[in-house]
Order: sequence, then structure tokens, then C-alpha cells
Amino acid sequence: MFTFLVGQQDLLSIKTNFQRAHKTQIVARLMVEELAFFGIRNAKDVATCLAGYDQTTFPRGTNWSFTRFYLPEAVDHGYRLLDDAQCLWDAFETVHNKAGFSATLEIPMESFTRAVEIALKESELHDSPTYRPSTDFWARAVRDSGYVQARLATSRIVSELPDAT
Repeated sequence: MFTFLVGQQDLLSIKTNFQRAHKTQIVARLMVEELAFFGIRNAKDVATCLAGYDQTTFPRGTNWSFTRFYLPEAVDHGYRLLDDAQCLWDAFETVHNKAGFSATLEIPMESFTRAVEIALKESELHDSPTYRPSTDFWARAVRDSGYVQARLATSRIVSELPDAT
């Protein structure tokens, strides 16, 4: 049996607490190795993820990729999401910088997949042999993905309530 615990930084503090409490059986069995899991950190990562949409087929053995399902005419004439990797990265970078986030851009998969889903579903209405999503189109998909709202929601520090004395 293999056990994988996937979680936020909080999980690391739980491991530390177990170690301090000498609950080594839990740590030794379930928390031996720590591997950092990152979001998308550059245009190459974006390209890798978009290639998955272009190459994963269903049913297996057919030529129906996720991209082709939404854009059959464009795909039949050479379009691949992969072609828009830099454009999509730039769109996330623009909203990240415009929001004034000081941390280095790292796109969570939830925001990324939501932006791609928005783009595919809205592109379906415009499918044609020459269709290609525009830079503005990708920018709107990123804005609508909730990336900024999610970052703001997770970056706020809740202050302690004032003492009632």
C-alpha cells in the first residue's frame, strides 16, 4: 500500500507536532518524505498542460482530444491549444501584476483549468477552419477564472479580535 498525503503547509506543521509528541509511528508510516507541489510557474509549464488537452483522447484510440471536442474544425486545420501557451501565460502575468501581487507568479491548477475551460466552451461557438482565440479572448478567460479573487481571499490575514477587557 502506498499512502500520499497532499495538503497545504499546514500538513507540515502537523508532522512537526507529531514528531515533537514522539508519535513516530505515524510519521514513519505516513509522513516519511516531503515533496513540494507547485503550480504553473512559467510558459513552459503552461505549454505542458495545454499539450495534455491537445493529446489526451476519449475514447482512447480515437482522435477526439479535448481540444478537438470543442473546436473540431480549427483542430482539423492545425490549431492546438499548445500554440497559445505564451499568450495564456502573459494573460495570467498581466492580471497578477495589475492586481499588485508581490509574490512570484505561480498559477494554481484550479485557476488554470477554469481559464482553459472558459476558453474552450466559449470558443466552441466560433469554431471554424481559421478560428484562433485572440489575446483579448485569453485575457478575458483569465479574468473570469477567479484567479485574482482566489489570491486575494487566501492572502488576507485575519486579525485577532480585540480584547473584551
